[in-house]
Amino acid sequence: MNQINEQTQVVVVGAGPVGLLAAIELTLGGARVVVLERLAAPSKVMKALGIGPLGSEALQRRGMAPAMEEVEARAFDLMQSFAQQPGAQVRGKDSKFSGHFAGLPLIRKDAQREPHRRPRPLDQHSIEAMLAERVQALGIEVRRGCDVSSVVQQDDGVEVAWISDTGAGQLRCGWLIACDGGRSSIRKMAGFDFPGTPPSSTFYQAVAEIDHPERLLPIGWNRTSGGVFSYGPSAHPESRRLFMLDFSGTPANREALVTREEIEAVLRRISGMEVRVNALGSASRWTDNTRLAATYRQGRVLLAGDAAHIHTPFGGQGLSLGLADAANLGWKLAAVLRGDMPDSLIDSYTAERHPVAQAVLANTLAQVAIMRPDPQAGAMRELIAELMQFDDVNRRIGEMMSGLSTRYDLGSERDEVGRLIGDKPIGHGDAGVTLYDVMQDGKGVFLDASHGAVASRIVAAATRQLRCVAIDSGPSMLIRPDACIAWAADGDSTDGLEQALRRWFAVSPVAAQ
Repeated sequence: MNQINEQTQVVVVGAGPVGLLAAIELTLGGARVVVLERLAAPSKVMKALGIGPLGSEALQRRGMAPAMEEVEARAFDLMQSFAQQPGAQVRGKDSKFSGHFAGLPLIRKDAQREPHRRPRPLDQHSIEAMLAERVQALGIEVRRGCDVSSVVQQDDGVEVAWISDTGAGQLRCGWLIACDGGRSSIRKMAGFDFPGTPPSSTFYQAVAEIDHPERLLPIGWNRTSGGVFSYGPSAHPESRRLFMLDFSGTPANREALVTREEIEAVLRRISGMEVRVNALGSASRWTDNTRLAATYRQGRVLLAGDAAHIHTPFGGQGLSLGLADAANLGWKLAAVLRGDMPDSLIDSYTAERHPVAQAVLANTLAQVAIMRPDPQAGAMRELIAELMQFDDVNRRIGEMMSGLSTRYDLGSERDEVGRLIGDKPIGHGDAGVTLYDVMQDGKGVFLDASHGAVASRIVAAATRQLRCVAIDSGPSMLIRPDACIAWAADGDSTDGLEQALRRWFAVSPVAAQ
């Protein structure tokens, strides 16, 4: 029987981006973590090709900005190369658009409040690689080829058992986080309710060699009487990335291997053209099944990412949503494990993240609805496109798709409190230091604009989990490790600061008296 050290505090199931980031957040907070992954090696199946601003910012706060810039540069080079082809219309880095809604490139940068906080063309494989490198640097143990077979909760811990090629294994841990995807076995074993809408259509994504596509297929998003298709560049010069939305129904067998013949048949039906698929690389199919866990916590088992919510992948929202889950949960659970905060802090995870997922599920369902190949959906699609010419509407949908409209209800009347802050220069006029630069160790930050740093003395007496930074101009802000603004005030005011410190950070006995 294969045992892991009894001192393991948290087991994370799933070594995808969400699971790896959760492990990083926990480790930076002082927790002892083990990651169990069913697959013996990272999957090569093409997944997300982009990520929203909140997801990329979660990576940036943990020191991955240089790696992200390299991946993004390669992606833009590929797009520019593809753009040289006849008829190609590819949005580059300098495009005035910052995203799609239902396949329409209508979200304009000039209508957004924070246009620098934008989606980025970071593919999931590259994100997993940079996260894995950080995990290795932190010494986090990742055990691959471990398929969890049972989860038994007790009052003070969780017993986890798995099977692998080398035999069976088991361990006891304090908490278990399920990051094992939309078909999460942990969610099922732990008994989470997972309500939602049943599937009605089928999506395909593939890397394929298409015979003379320039003669037949229009580049970009195309809505036809048969469905929706799009094709564009891939990392392989002879291949193309193909996306298809088939409204003819759901697959007879979702588990069946996706074949070249199936991709060719669906592409012909949707495009209405006699296209030939010469060869097929990676390919996947899924449905528009849309579900959301009723709660993200059952005792000592927690859900994050696709294990907690599934929806259609428009706008790269799913990956970004899951990474923000991990950022929200990791520091909170670490604070509880350190003994700094009560167990009730973890309940704020569901309270904050569940409404965000509800909003994403709603907008993806709406996008599927107006992409349907019927006259009613077409009329609604045209109306939406017309309305998005108004800056206020464009901004509203842009912030919804990017996640920048996220605001946790922390009980404050100040608009910035509860929002996730982007990176910005900080310090006494030193533009070379940014907020995210000082957040890479997983601690929160107190930006102090008070005279003589009076407010910082209150913070320093209360907790060691915050870094105090004097700034030239206000407002002063208490920023959690997940970039959420937990308190803000103008001038020298400290009204409500001690209460916010007690709510979100450890408070020393002296400060509490």
